[in-house]
Amino acid sequence: MVALGDSLTAGFNLPASAAFPARLERALRAKGYAVEVANAGVSGDTASGGLARLDWSVPDGTAAVIVELGANDMLRGIDPKVTQRALEEIVRRLSERRIAVLLAGMRAIPNLGVDFVNGFETIYPEIASKYDALLYPFFLDGVAGDARLNQRDGLHPTAAGVDVIVGGILPKVEELLARMRR
Repeated sequence: MVALGDSLTAGFNLPASAAFPARLERALRAKGYAVEVANAGVSGDTASGGLARLDWSVPDGTAAVIVELGANDMLRGIDPKVTQRALEEIVRRLSERRIAVLLAGMRAIPNLGVDFVNGFETIYPEIASKYDALLYPFFLDGVAGDARLNQRDGLHPTAAGVDVIVGGILPKVEELLARMRR
C-alpha cells in the first residue's frame, strides 16, 4: 500500500516513525494485517505535483493507494477545477492499473469565499463516486482546529494528532484492504 500525499502524509516536523504511513502500518499490523504502507508524501505538494510523480511514487506491484492531496491547492487558492482535474487523473490512472483507491478529502477554510469552498468541497465525493473509489471525507477530522493535536503552525498534526487521524481513517483503510483481495 502507498500513501500518496503532501506534508500531512510525509510527517512534517515529525520523526519518520510518527508519520501517518508508519502509524497506520503499525495500527493495521496490530489488527493482524500483514501490510506495508510506503510513505510517498512530499511536503508542499499539490494535486498536480502528485500527478506528475504518480508513476514513480506508486511502483508496479502496489495493490492499494491512499490519495491525500489538495490541502496545498486549497491554501494557495488554486482554482478547484485544476485540483479536480489532477485528482481525477490520479484516480483514473490508478483504477486503470487495478489499484484499489481510498481518496482522503480535505475541507476548505471559510475565508476563501463561498464559491471557492463549494467548488473545492465537491471535488472528493464526485471523484470517488465516478471511479467507485472509497472516500474518507476529511483527512484531518477530529484534528483540525484543535491546538492540542497540531503543531504551532496550526496546520500540521503532532504525533498525537496523527494517532487521531489513524483512528478515524482505519475503518476505511480496512475496507480498502478488503478491495485489495478481490
